Amino acid sequence: MGSTGPSTTQEVYYLPLNDAGHPDVPGGYIYLPAPTDPVYTVRFAIEGTSSICREGSLWVNIPMKGENFNRHAFHEFKLHPDFNQTLHVDVPIYFAGAFAFYTTYTPLPDFSSAGATPPKPTKTETFYIDVEPRLMVNGAVLPIDSLSIFSVISKLMGEYPKDWERHLRGIGQREYNMVHFTPLMQRGSSNSPYSMYDQLTFDPACFPNGENDVATMISSMEKNHGLLGLTDVVWNHTANNSKWLEEHPEAGYNIETAPWLEAALELDNALLQYGTDLAKYGLPTELKSADDLQRIMDGIKPYCLDLVNIWEYYVVKVSRDAQAAVDAWTSGLTKGDKQVEGASNWSTTQIVEFLRSNGLIGGDEFAGRFHRTVDPNVAAALLTSVFGHSDSNLRPIALDAVTAWLNALNVPYYNEYDADVAIIKQQVQDRVRYLRLDDDGPKLGPINKEHAFIESYFTRLPLNETTRKHNPKALFLVNNGWVWAADAMRDNAGSSSRSYLRRQVIVWGDCVRLRYGNSPEDNPYLWDFMTRYTRLMAKYFAGFRIDNCHSTPLHVAEYLLDQARNVRPDLAVFAELFTGDEKMDYVFVKRLGISALIREAMQAWSTQEVSRLVHMHSGRPIGSFEVDTISSSKSTKPSAATTGINVSLAAVNGSLAETTEIVHNIRESPVHALFMDCTHDNEVPAQKRDARDTLPNAALVNMCACATGSVMGYDEIYPKLINLVSEPRLYQSSFSDHEVKIGAGRGGIGRIKKLLNQIHTFMGRHGYDETFIHHEGEYITVHRMHPKTRKGYFTVAHTAFPGYGEGHGTLTPVHLGGTKAKLIGSWKLDVDVSMSAKRAVSDDPSFLRGLPSSVSHLSGVGLENKADEAVITMPSHFPPGSIAIFETWIPAAEHSEGLDQYVTNGATQAFAECSLIDLNFILYRSEPEERDASGGKDGVYAIPGHGSLVYSGLQGWWSCLRDVVRYNKLGHPICNHLREGTWAMDYIVGRLERMSRRKEYTSLSKPAAWLRSRFDAIRRIPTFLRPRYFALVVQAAYDAAWARGMELLCDDVQYGQGFVQSLAMVSVQMTGYMPSASLVPSESVPSMAAGLPHFTSSWARCWGRDIFISLRGLYLATGRYSDAHSHIMAFASVLKHGMIPNLLSDGKLPRYNSRDSIWFFMQCIQDYTKMVPNGLEILKEKVARRFLPYDDTYFEFDDPRAYSKESTIEEIIQETLQRHATGLSFREANAGPKLDMQMKDEGFNIEIHVDWKTGIIFGGNQSNCGTWMDKMGESDRAGSRGVPGTPRDGAPVEITGLLASTLTWVAELHELGQYQFGGVITEDENSMTFRAWASRLQDNFERCYYVPRDSSQDRFYDVNSAIINRRGIYKDLYRSGKEYEDYQLRPNFPIAMTVAPQLFTPEKALGALEMADKYLRGPTGMATLDPSDLNYRPYYINSEDSTDFSTSKGRNYHQGPEWIWPTGFFLRALLKFDLMRKSTKAERTEAFQQITRRLEGCKAAIRESPWAGLAELTQKNGEYCGDSSPTQCWSAGCLMDLFYDAREFGRE
Repeated sequence: MGSTGPSTTQEVYYLPLNDAGHPDVPGGYIYLPAPTDPVYTVRFAIEGTSSICREGSLWVNIPMKGENFNRHAFHEFKLHPDFNQTLHVDVPIYFAGAFAFYTTYTPLPDFSSAGATPPKPTKTETFYIDVEPRLMVNGAVLPIDSLSIFSVISKLMGEYPKDWERHLRGIGQREYNMVHFTPLMQRGSSNSPYSMYDQLTFDPACFPNGENDVATMISSMEKNHGLLGLTDVVWNHTANNSKWLEEHPEAGYNIETAPWLEAALELDNALLQYGTDLAKYGLPTELKSADDLQRIMDGIKPYCLDLVNIWEYYVVKVSRDAQAAVDAWTSGLTKGDKQVEGASNWSTTQIVEFLRSNGLIGGDEFAGRFHRTVDPNVAAALLTSVFGHSDSNLRPIALDAVTAWLNALNVPYYNEYDADVAIIKQQVQDRVRYLRLDDDGPKLGPINKEHAFIESYFTRLPLNETTRKHNPKALFLVNNGWVWAADAMRDNAGSSSRSYLRRQVIVWGDCVRLRYGNSPEDNPYLWDFMTRYTRLMAKYFAGFRIDNCHSTPLHVAEYLLDQARNVRPDLAVFAELFTGDEKMDYVFVKRLGISALIREAMQAWSTQEVSRLVHMHSGRPIGSFEVDTISSSKSTKPSAATTGINVSLAAVNGSLAETTEIVHNIRESPVHALFMDCTHDNEVPAQKRDARDTLPNAALVNMCACATGSVMGYDEIYPKLINLVSEPRLYQSSFSDHEVKIGAGRGGIGRIKKLLNQIHTFMGRHGYDETFIHHEGEYITVHRMHPKTRKGYFTVAHTAFPGYGEGHGTLTPVHLGGTKAKLIGSWKLDVDVSMSAKRAVSDDPSFLRGLPSSVSHLSGVGLENKADEAVITMPSHFPPGSIAIFETWIPAAEHSEGLDQYVTNGATQAFAECSLIDLNFILYRSEPEERDASGGKDGVYAIPGHGSLVYSGLQGWWSCLRDVVRYNKLGHPICNHLREGTWAMDYIVGRLERMSRRKEYTSLSKPAAWLRSRFDAIRRIPTFLRPRYFALVVQAAYDAAWARGMELLCDDVQYGQGFVQSLAMVSVQMTGYMPSASLVPSESVPSMAAGLPHFTSSWARCWGRDIFISLRGLYLATGRYSDAHSHIMAFASVLKHGMIPNLLSDGKLPRYNSRDSIWFFMQCIQDYTKMVPNGLEILKEKVARRFLPYDDTYFEFDDPRAYSKESTIEEIIQETLQRHATGLSFREANAGPKLDMQMKDEGFNIEIHVDWKTGIIFGGNQSNCGTWMDKMGESDRAGSRGVPGTPRDGAPVEITGLLASTLTWVAELHELGQYQFGGVITEDENSMTFRAWASRLQDNFERCYYVPRDSSQDRFYDVNSAIINRRGIYKDLYRSGKEYEDYQLRPNFPIAMTVAPQLFTPEKALGALEMADKYLRGPTGMATLDPSDLNYRPYYINSEDSTDFSTSKGRNYHQGPEWIWPTGFFLRALLKFDLMRKSTKAERTEAFQQITRRLEGCKAAIRESPWAGLAELTQKNGEYCGDSSPTQCWSAGCLMDLFYDAREFGRE
């Protein structure tokens, strides 16, 4: 073995994919941090035989090192199926961006014994991974959430470089770190920054030297002022006077490229003309009232709409199409003659609908007048059917008929037109009202050339030498705009929309909408031109703000962002989205890799709403749970199926690299925000609120855990919103002309903003992502802190809204528990908002100036640092517009290692010496077990408001905490309980310390000491943090204990998939010391419980049948050979009557009433010899006998005869076979009510014999129930007491199979000289070899048990055709006391198939399994009776005491409810027989995947169960059963058997 190599740390983001290939991530949004050095990886985790692994591949377009991103270049990772493993595909993240992945696979066909048609390959939908860009300025990393962005209207910055440099210096001094520039390109005629004349030319008015000036500016910004550049990119429109449009009008939507807009153009022209002609019609040209508006609206129809006949765009031209139809009829040109046979009997409605469906051309289009037309040949066919072949005399009649049809055809189109006209008139009226009358509108005044009646929807290109070469229709280009509540994925100028015709667009008359089409091939010039523009922006700017993102086609934005990221991989992308739909926001964010969406604080209309917005953008609550895990530093064995770029173990020059993996569970992430205290689109506080709110609003925004921003003029307290189109004045700011120092001063809040930005950036850089917000009246407090160091900042803000005045609202003293605080400063803002002050500012002809203002220090803020808290009080004079800022820290969280690190470190070492039996106590122990172990003193822990935990051990705590942690449920009762006291910690430590004093549990002392030291460390922290740290300790301990369990189990478990590990840990859950229950009477020996919590202690713990159904899976398949050995030896010691007891009772009071237990026992001995190294040696081992061999005499366990004799296991086996061969007839010892108060007297009589004609063993009677279906009737009311629900006397199919398996095995051993006995002596004293006995079973099995599919075959089988219910199955019983019960379909025959497949014809076996799959298999369990059976009762309620004979007192326990453990045998049999017919690798893989598909319910059940196990049973279709044991040994054990089998089959 190689030496241990260097240790490395690998950060991994864990991304599980479910069976459908979908990411199993809360919320579905995958947002990862910026790339790191060393690189981190995304680990795709896929179950080894998930459906997507069938001829499956994972496709990922994340670029590898050295590659450029190409959206369409996907790396393929083949998914090689492995039934026992979880596949890992590790993909390193080198770049930021929006990456995609999907899987391709061939779906699994439905199972069929006859074979199925293979489905065609398919592809999942595409999913996205967004990776944050890695922004850097002057060598320092700036996470997105640390950005403090300052927005400017570029054209107002003044002369470059003098004024620009001055303003940029002032911005940098205020500690902003990014500047947002409105577009810097040459502007169009409107002078709006967003209406660009030439996207490839920087504005010469700002930058005389063009690109060189921009390059110099950006370099200076970063180097001298610590500022990154951010600019708008405008992709969906251009200025209406852009010169390049004249050369390339196809870049827009014109009447040539978008003929469906012709009607909208006609209407636009008509409306403009109507506005010009108002005076001619005697209508008002200046609106002064609603009556004036109504007069104008009344004139629209006669003077506008009626003149342009827009209706012609909707309807069929009747005269044209009617004549064409008659002409075609006359010429004999018909189409669809067969379809119209009998049309002469059709109604007009039928004829019209036929024409609409079969003859209408252009029905879904909207292009040109009378574009809708009827195919004349189809209409001619109708005429032929109605009138016969053409006759000149009939032409007029035929023409009238077609005319009538077409008029009827047009009716819905006229209705459509009328509906659109109503919308048009309403839209025009609403728009004119807003423009002319509304108080919040611009009140444009008289209707004239300067201010037309209505905005034009079209730009009309000038006619010149360039444009004359185009089709005249190409010169009318639709303007851009937006539609209220529109579908963001719909093109409002596209052929499927009539928004422009209906006048629903709020249009920007200075901008032409760009028409990209579906790909660059649709508009080569435009795509190339905008690509060059985009790449130019990316060359200089660290970030983009996508203007009108919601109106930009997604595929266009994707393409252009790809181009930008090829220039600048770490591009930050911001956007404003007004989709009106959070889900749609996510679509844009995921596909485009948007870093943050712009959100606006000035949208808030009250203190309460400000508080809500701050809360929304403040990260996680303080004390949030940690969801990441850190693996121990050790060499780890990789899965043989692991595929990927990086695996956890690398062979390096013969060395094994030790890797510590920090595995991050991908958290649920909201869309990140850029939270602006004000934007260019917002009214400023002096307009919308109270000017003094400028300061508290800024402070609250900057306390948020997201990118924040402001706008030029906010810090200066400009009096009103700047009109970015028409404003001619230039910026002025005192902060641009003087050094900015933190503190009080005049001229705005810039000095305090410097402090706020410093704090915000510091917190963002260092991960201060936990916040608590409190709203009280006019006050808002925000406390933001680091989740590990627990250092933080606390801000008090007194908001200022209209009506607050001097506001003497008070703030209740703030108590910060366990916290120390230091006042950084407190200030108030005063602003002169007098009319004279506003007039002086507004009247400045050259510069934009702020209102006179001053920031003053406030004294009197109270701060008292007590021993256990900091108390903050506000002075009486703390008016609206005031803030106070504090620095905070928590002394108890100051640990040399870091408290998080300390409370989680060392757990692995603390649990390193624990045994599996120790882990049973550490992790589990149900209420009865805990009571039993403590002499009744202790039970499970009860949490007020939640209830009792299911276990006393760590699993109980973690089951409660798991979802609390994952979903950050800080309001859960367990969190409240932990805040109230340390009782939970005392309980956890106390039970371990007490138990560690017992000799059996001395190894518990180290885990107890570790837990005590960690809990002691967190007792001192503030109570609001206690839940978080408690969960960290519990999870660390739980993970360490679980990992120790994996170490002690076999490699196939340790390195198997999570489901296998969970099943295997049920063996730990079920096996432990129990004072009231042991395997032997003389000493305490760990024993297996049948189920929890019902079967845990005393006589109810150890059931022979349950143990030996479970033993192979829970012990042998997990490597717990010594536990398997001890249980085999214990039950061998109590062999009596050739049987083992069903109830062990320590061996003191064993009860022998189960006919099947002995055969499961024999099967386990066989399995032991085959699965355990040197397992055959057990046959020679001796065991002391509780009763005398071959003697049915009963005596007590302390009788001298007890344990006086010994037998080898070989002799035990032989005695069993011999006793059955000669027949058994005995009455149970101590028979009577004290033994079983429900059973009738005859039920205590046990009779078993062999029918030597067939070799089959028969037994039982109608008054007892000797197999696992052992429910005895108990109801006096129903008259069912003593009447078994399922007696199953005769020969149960599973016993016959188990017998055959045992006989075949001992025959082979004898022939190999490994078993001394060759056979048995029958009751007739004849010799019968094991081989002969097995052969006799083989020869008769299917004749006795199979029910043929075809009744013609009945004569070859022992069947009664008259009572057969279902064919193609195997009988459940042979020759029982009620013949119809033989023929019931139950899930027992797969047991025989699994252990003795030689008894079955493969084709018949598969057919029967298909029946069971179809009729018995539920989501987790197998129905215990065919639903078509008259006795089917699928709901088990043990407490029911009704008069219903079938169900009272739960008599239907096995008459339909779905039991989980038979699922294991069913799937084992299905896999075994399905593989028999499979030869190729692909076919065998399919067999495994059929099994995987059927395990989904069980996987979900064990994953979701607080008991961390599989239940005993469910009701119909997997419904919860309250009377079921929530975790049962055989439910998990039989599925572990399945995985063991699968591994063995996989090796074949």
